[in-house]
Amino acid sequence: MILEYKNSPIFYTDVGQGKAVVLLHGFLENSSMWQDLVAEIKNSHRIITIDLLGHGKTGCLGYLHTMEMMADAVVSVLDHLKIKNSFFIGHSMGGYVSLALAELYPERVYGLCLMNSTPFPDSLDRQINRDRAIKVVKQNSKNFIRMSISNLFSPDNKEQFVEEIEYIRLEAMDMPVQGIVAALEGMKIRKDRSQVLKAMEAHKMIILGQKDPVLEFDDLKLQLAELELDIVEFRGGHMSHIENKCEFTYFIKRFIEN
Repeated sequence: MILEYKNSPIFYTDVGQGKAVVLLHGFLENSSMWQDLVAEIKNSHRIITIDLLGHGKTGCLGYLHTMEMMADAVVSVLDHLKIKNSFFIGHSMGGYVSLALAELYPERVYGLCLMNSTPFPDSLDRQINRDRAIKVVKQNSKNFIRMSISNLFSPDNKEQFVEEIEYIRLEAMDMPVQGIVAALEGMKIRKDRSQVLKAMEAHKMIILGQKDPVLEFDDLKLQLAELELDIVEFRGGHMSHIENKCEFTYFIKRFIEN
């Protein structure tokens, strides 16, 4: 379904009945990443998936999509659907958006799961790498997508999930350069929301991959110890819904049912 928002389309899906669960994808992904999970939980919950700004079938609002802008777009969909509060499950960038939403609209958050994500901002080195990535995208976005998708999986799993990697690449190939750049710019300047997470009274959980090529597992786990939330560890990389599918589904079900 399509919602017009600031003269731009936002694509979303709405299936099932019960307590609402909002699924927010990561960078270079779209709402199709959730299809297996939706099939598992739609009989007990109302499941909302949303293509974030510049991704999937959702349009762009400029060359900078802050996490706050994306959160406002998500809330516009929920307002349209008359959903007052929900569980939020955010993968990577979707986790950043979920945290921005939790800060701006705390009353909307019934529970929050960060999946292969972090409440902490980009380091200076990471910001520099974002700028380098933007230059590469402007020169050849297809090569950037090919390289980036493969690098989300742990080295041990790349051969096992060749078909899945290719599917994600093909989905991402349709992304406009504007959408990729706007997301990179937005992630680069996102705020430290560790204290937002710590202060949350809602049920909160984070899923980490021990071999995540994107996040420093050991350092992140130490930092998270002070934030009073449930920490779930898998042996895979950044793509827990694929690399650790069964365990991931089990913990998500437990999270939304408790």
